[in-house]
Amino acid sequence: MASSPKPWNREKEPFAELISAEAIATRVAELGAKITEDYKDKEDVVVIGVLKGSVIFLADLARHIALPIELEFIGISSYGDATVSSGIVQITQDVSKPIEGKHVIVVEDIVDTGHTVSYLLENLKTRRPASIALASLLHKPDRQARDVKIDYLGFTIPNKFVVGYGLDVAQQYRNLPYIGYVTGA
Repeated sequence: MASSPKPWNREKEPFAELISAEAIATRVAELGAKITEDYKDKEDVVVIGVLKGSVIFLADLARHIALPIELEFIGISSYGDATVSSGIVQITQDVSKPIEGKHVIVVEDIVDTGHTVSYLLENLKTRRPASIALASLLHKPDRQARDVKIDYLGFTIPNKFVVGYGLDVAQQYRNLPYIGYVTGA
Protein backbone atom coordinates (compact mmCIF):
# COMPACT_ATOMS: atom_id res chain seq x y z
CA MET A 1 0.00 0.00 0.00
CA ALA A 2 1.38 3.38 -1.02
CA SER A 3 1.82 5.95 1.71
CA SER A 4 0.62 9.54 1.46
CA PRO A 5 3.11 12.19 0.44
CA LYS A 6 4.78 13.95 3.34
CA PRO A 7 3.52 17.48 4.02
CA TRP A 8 5.64 20.36 2.73
CA ASN A 9 7.78 22.08 5.31
CA ARG A 10 6.25 25.52 4.98
CA GLU A 11 8.61 27.13 7.47
CA LYS A 12 11.56 26.68 5.10
CA GLU A 13 9.77 27.39 1.82
CA PRO A 14 9.20 30.91 0.43
CA PHE A 15 5.42 30.59 0.06
CA ALA A 16 2.22 30.32 2.07
CA GLU A 17 -1.02 28.48 1.31
CA LEU A 18 -3.68 30.45 -0.58
CA ILE A 19 -6.08 27.68 -1.74
CA SER A 20 -6.11 24.26 -0.06
CA ALA A 21 -5.82 20.97 -1.90
CA GLU A 22 -9.32 20.08 -0.65
CA ALA A 23 -10.86 23.29 -2.02
CA ILE A 24 -9.16 22.68 -5.38
CA ALA A 25 -10.45 19.09 -5.56
CA THR A 26 -14.01 20.21 -4.81
CA ARG A 27 -13.96 23.00 -7.39
CA VAL A 28 -12.36 20.83 -10.12
CA ALA A 29 -15.12 18.22 -9.62
CA GLU A 30 -17.76 20.98 -9.97
CA LEU A 31 -16.14 22.26 -13.17
CA GLY A 32 -16.00 18.73 -14.62
CA ALA A 33 -19.70 18.22 -13.87
CA LYS A 34 -20.56 21.56 -15.53
CA ILE A 35 -18.53 20.71 -18.65
CA THR A 36 -20.19 17.29 -18.78
CA GLU A 37 -23.62 18.92 -18.68
CA ASP A 38 -22.74 21.58 -21.24
CA TYR A 39 -21.20 19.14 -23.75
CA LYS A 40 -23.42 16.07 -23.23
CA ASP A 41 -25.00 16.46 -26.69
CA LYS A 42 -21.75 17.29 -28.51
CA GLU A 43 -19.44 15.00 -30.41
CA ASP A 44 -15.79 15.54 -31.17
CA VAL A 45 -14.84 17.33 -27.95
CA VAL A 46 -11.14 18.14 -27.72
CA VAL A 47 -9.63 19.32 -24.45
CA ILE A 48 -6.35 21.18 -25.03
CA GLY A 49 -4.05 21.60 -22.05
CA VAL A 50 -1.66 24.53 -22.10
CA LEU A 51 1.78 23.25 -21.14
CA LYS A 52 3.22 23.03 -18.61
CA GLY A 53 1.15 24.79 -15.98
CA SER A 54 -2.22 23.21 -16.71
CA VAL A 55 -1.10 19.56 -16.66
CA ILE A 56 -2.14 18.73 -13.09
CA PHE A 57 -5.41 20.68 -13.39
CA LEU A 58 -6.10 19.05 -16.77
CA ALA A 59 -5.48 15.54 -15.45
CA ASP A 60 -7.85 16.03 -12.54
CA LEU A 61 -10.46 17.87 -14.63
CA ALA A 62 -10.47 15.23 -17.38
CA ARG A 63 -11.29 12.53 -14.83
CA HIS A 64 -14.41 14.52 -13.88
CA ILE A 65 -15.67 14.97 -17.45
CA ALA A 66 -18.03 12.04 -17.98
CA LEU A 67 -17.87 12.14 -21.78
CA PRO A 68 -15.61 10.78 -24.49
CA ILE A 69 -12.97 13.47 -25.07
CA GLU A 70 -9.70 13.78 -26.96
CA LEU A 71 -6.75 15.23 -25.09
CA GLU A 72 -4.24 17.49 -26.81
CA PHE A 73 -1.49 19.76 -25.59
CA ILE A 74 -0.08 23.07 -26.74
CA GLY A 75 2.97 24.80 -25.35
CA ILE A 76 2.84 28.56 -25.07
CA SER A 77 4.93 30.89 -22.96
CA SER A 78 5.38 34.54 -22.10
CA TYR A 79 7.22 34.03 -18.81
CA GLY A 80 10.28 31.84 -19.37
CA ASP A 81 11.81 31.46 -15.91
CA ALA A 82 10.76 34.96 -14.79
CA THR A 83 7.99 35.87 -12.36
CA VAL A 84 6.65 38.62 -14.64
CA SER A 85 5.32 38.13 -18.17
CA SER A 86 7.72 39.29 -20.89
CA GLY A 87 4.76 40.24 -23.11
CA ILE A 88 6.25 38.19 -25.95
CA VAL A 89 4.12 35.13 -26.70
CA GLN A 90 5.81 32.04 -28.08
CA ILE A 91 4.23 28.73 -29.16
CA THR A 92 6.70 26.11 -27.98
CA GLN A 93 4.67 23.03 -29.02
CA ASP A 94 1.60 22.76 -31.24
CA VAL A 95 -1.36 20.36 -31.11
CA SER A 96 -0.78 17.09 -32.96
CA LYS A 97 -4.11 16.89 -34.84
CA PRO A 98 -6.39 19.34 -36.65
CA ILE A 99 -9.23 20.84 -34.59
CA GLU A 100 -11.42 21.97 -37.49
CA GLY A 101 -15.09 21.22 -36.80
CA LYS A 102 -14.41 20.07 -33.24
CA HIS A 103 -15.61 21.49 -29.93
CA VAL A 104 -12.49 22.76 -28.21
CA ILE A 105 -12.02 23.45 -24.52
CA VAL A 106 -8.71 25.14 -23.73
CA VAL A 107 -7.49 24.37 -20.21
CA GLU A 108 -5.22 27.01 -18.72
CA ASP A 109 -3.65 27.29 -15.27
CA ILE A 110 -4.10 31.05 -14.87
CA VAL A 111 -5.41 34.09 -16.70
CA ASP A 112 -3.26 36.98 -15.59
CA THR A 113 -2.91 39.92 -18.03
CA GLY A 114 -4.89 38.00 -20.64
CA HIS A 115 -2.32 38.63 -23.38
CA THR A 116 -1.09 35.04 -23.67
CA VAL A 117 -4.48 33.32 -23.58
CA SER A 118 -6.00 35.94 -25.90
CA TYR A 119 -3.24 35.26 -28.43
CA LEU A 120 -3.78 31.51 -28.07
CA LEU A 121 -7.57 31.67 -28.48
CA GLU A 122 -7.24 33.87 -31.58
CA ASN A 123 -4.69 31.45 -33.03
CA LEU A 124 -6.94 28.45 -32.40
CA LYS A 125 -10.00 30.22 -33.87
CA THR A 126 -8.18 30.49 -37.21
CA ARG A 127 -8.20 26.68 -37.30
CA ARG A 128 -12.03 26.71 -37.58
CA PRO A 129 -13.22 24.68 -34.57
CA ALA A 130 -17.00 24.21 -34.19
CA SER A 131 -16.71 26.04 -30.85
CA ILE A 132 -14.05 27.14 -28.42
CA ALA A 133 -14.29 27.61 -24.66
CA LEU A 134 -11.80 28.43 -21.94
CA ALA A 135 -11.39 26.69 -18.59
CA SER A 136 -8.95 28.36 -16.20
CA LEU A 137 -8.07 27.26 -12.71
CA LEU A 138 -7.21 30.80 -11.63
CA HIS A 139 -7.94 34.39 -12.64
CA LYS A 140 -6.22 37.59 -11.45
CA PRO A 141 -8.62 40.38 -12.45
CA ASP A 142 -6.36 43.08 -10.94
CA ARG A 143 -3.74 42.34 -13.62
CA GLN A 144 -6.07 41.81 -16.58
CA ALA A 145 -5.16 44.05 -19.52
CA ARG A 146 -7.19 42.23 -22.22
CA ASP A 147 -10.79 41.08 -22.05
CA VAL A 148 -10.90 37.30 -22.00
CA LYS A 149 -14.08 35.31 -21.48
CA ILE A 150 -13.46 32.47 -19.02
CA ASP A 151 -16.23 29.92 -19.48
CA TYR A 152 -15.17 27.64 -16.61
CA LEU A 153 -13.34 29.36 -13.75
CA GLY A 154 -11.91 27.71 -10.67
CA PHE A 155 -10.93 30.65 -8.45
CA THR A 156 -10.46 34.40 -8.57
CA ILE A 157 -7.30 35.36 -6.70
CA PRO A 158 -5.53 38.54 -5.58
CA ASN A 159 -2.52 39.93 -7.41
CA LYS A 160 0.08 37.59 -5.90
CA PHE A 161 2.61 35.37 -7.66
CA VAL A 162 1.27 31.86 -7.11
CA VAL A 163 2.83 28.40 -7.21
CA GLY A 164 1.67 24.82 -6.86
CA TYR A 165 -0.86 22.56 -8.51
CA GLY A 166 0.99 22.98 -11.79
CA LEU A 167 2.17 26.58 -11.42
CA ASP A 168 5.89 27.13 -10.95
CA VAL A 169 8.72 29.39 -9.93
CA ALA A 170 11.59 28.78 -12.39
CA GLN A 171 10.14 25.31 -13.17
CA GLN A 172 9.94 24.27 -9.49
CA TYR A 173 7.05 23.66 -7.06
CA ARG A 174 4.55 22.49 -9.72
CA ASN A 175 4.00 19.39 -7.56
CA LEU A 176 2.87 21.36 -4.51
CA PRO A 177 -0.62 19.95 -3.75
CA TYR A 178 -2.19 23.35 -2.99
CA ILE A 179 -1.94 26.86 -4.45
CA GLY A 180 0.55 28.95 -2.53
CA TYR A 181 1.77 32.49 -2.98
CA VAL A 182 5.36 33.60 -2.93
CA THR A 183 6.21 35.45 0.29
CA GLY A 184 9.96 35.95 -0.33
CA ALA A 185 13.16 34.00 0.05
